[in-house]
Amino acid sequence: MEYLLHVLQAVLGIVNEMSPYLLLGFLLAGIMHAFIPDGWYTKYLSGDTFRSVVNAAIFGVPLPLCSCGVIPTAMSLRREGASKGAVVSFLIATPQTGVDSIFATYSLMGLPFAIVRPIAALFTAMIGGTFVNWNGKEVEATLPTDESRAYSERPHLSFGDRCVEALKFGFVEMMEDIGKWLVVGLVVAGLITVLVPDSFFEIFKDNTLLSMLLVLCISVPMYICATGSIPIAVALMMKGLTPGAALVMLMAGPACNVASILVVNKVLGKKTLMLYLAAIIGGSILFGFGIDQLLPREWFTDHLMHTHACCHEVASWFQWLCTGILTLLLLNVLRMRLMHKSACSCGHEHDSHCSCDSHDSHCSHQQESTKTYMVCGMTCNHCRANAEKVIRTVKGVESVSVDLQSGIATVVGDDIDDTAIREAVESIGFTLKQ
Repeated sequence: MEYLLHVLQAVLGIVNEMSPYLLLGFLLAGIMHAFIPDGWYTKYLSGDTFRSVVNAAIFGVPLPLCSCGVIPTAMSLRREGASKGAVVSFLIATPQTGVDSIFATYSLMGLPFAIVRPIAALFTAMIGGTFVNWNGKEVEATLPTDESRAYSERPHLSFGDRCVEALKFGFVEMMEDIGKWLVVGLVVAGLITVLVPDSFFEIFKDNTLLSMLLVLCISVPMYICATGSIPIAVALMMKGLTPGAALVMLMAGPACNVASILVVNKVLGKKTLMLYLAAIIGGSILFGFGIDQLLPREWFTDHLMHTHACCHEVASWFQWLCTGILTLLLLNVLRMRLMHKSACSCGHEHDSHCSCDSHDSHCSHQQESTKTYMVCGMTCNHCRANAEKVIRTVKGVESVSVDLQSGIATVVGDDIDDTAIREAVESIGFTLKQ
């Protein structure tokens, strides 16, 4: 019981320190989603040039996408004409950081880490994308395209509607996507703080490479988002892990895991996968060594001591307010999931997809042209949105609605080709069952 209280105290201290910056990051993420037009990113990513690779890295660094959401997004960019090097650059840069994780990194790890982390992601992505372009063309899975049907843009919205969309995306959809992993990261950090001996990493004190390899073995197969990795890295540094090894976890953990490795191999090919992994692992170790060998350690540890002290201080009323808001947002996600499970148990989960709800006189015709499919592999709202977009490009599809929790896609249209639907869904890394 005493250990549990210590863990809860450690978690609460970290949450109080992070919550104001997390809320600000989620807000900025929502603003980016609502006010940047669809297709704007893709416009600058075509062509096997260094410029497209740089643009992809620059665009990817601030985007709040984790490794599960970045895969279908990157594959969608590929379908829209982005070069393979640009896609790999985007795949490397995006999950390592984001506006939300940059603010969270600053709150717990200080300004130097908040600066070095996106810079490392940017250069690692450019190196990986450039290597892919230099490698030349590779036989890969054919991506079905229909040049006459572009991805449909969001309907025109007023300024007020876009503000509502920004709040919904930032504080509902993003919270639904990464809330679980954020909680997991906080709990793991609390367990490390309480259970791991303070001298644990002293055995690696004279062998920085060994400590980095240990971190890689733990972080590469494990799924953890860019924000959720921060409290874990902080807890490990408090136990003696070097700043460079902590950076390796911050880079490699979010950027590559078993799921993303399998999808990249399937869609982009083995050679591209090897370059992708080499860029992430090699880049993280290179920047980790740079921090440990070239920069003063105090830059990265002084704020850590402040954070550790803050965990034992009384939080301000503003921090408690932000923690309360964050808790309510997480509870709202839990409520949504419980409501969905309740709907499933009652057997009414997909009644809302039926066009009869609108009392349309053509209901019987729409019922006859409605098909349902099971999309496997979706883990977040970005996955769902990309699945809807790619299915919408198939000839004959009039409308599509994908339910994230059940994976069921309801497609309305005339003469819908099941094979075309399957190829479209598989081209962005998912699988389809009918």
